[in-house]
Amino acid sequence: MEKVLKAKRKIRFQDCDPFNHLNNSKYLEYFINVREDQIEEHYGLDIFKYLKTTGLSWVVASNQISYVKPAFTMETVVIESQLIQFTNNMLLVEMKMWNENETELKAILWIKFIHYNVQTKKAANHSDDLMELFQSVVIPVDETIFEKRYIEIIQKSYI
Repeated sequence: MEKVLKAKRKIRFQDCDPFNHLNNSKYLEYFINVREDQIEEHYGLDIFKYLKTTGLSWVVASNQISYVKPAFTMETVVIESQLIQFTNNMLLVEMKMWNENETELKAILWIKFIHYNVQTKKAANHSDDLMELFQSVVIPVDETIFEKRYIEIIQKSYI
């Protein structure tokens, strides 16, 4: 099972600012939409069906993002994601946006999700099946501080 998931997307005109750069808030939309598609395609997990059948889903608890280079109107980018940490009720996903050849890093994001019961409006534990899935795909990173991880990635990207 793949651990680092990748997908290509084209940056659309309506998502850009007057400088033809992807608007800062739109990076989050591109990242989250790609992640939803990736986990359905690669892991068979449709989060919307999961919500309907279980009453459980994930909510975003926090985002940490660094914008490295602009993504431009009509540019094709590669968005990769990987699970880097999980607990009984939390997921931490690292995502990167690259140019099409994956030679220029555009942005890096850490997004923390909390497993959530929509009926009780409280955090909920992951099922054993989900914990097995997460264990099979997690790629832990040494750095637990976003800024230090960012520096580590930048140094590897430009060596």
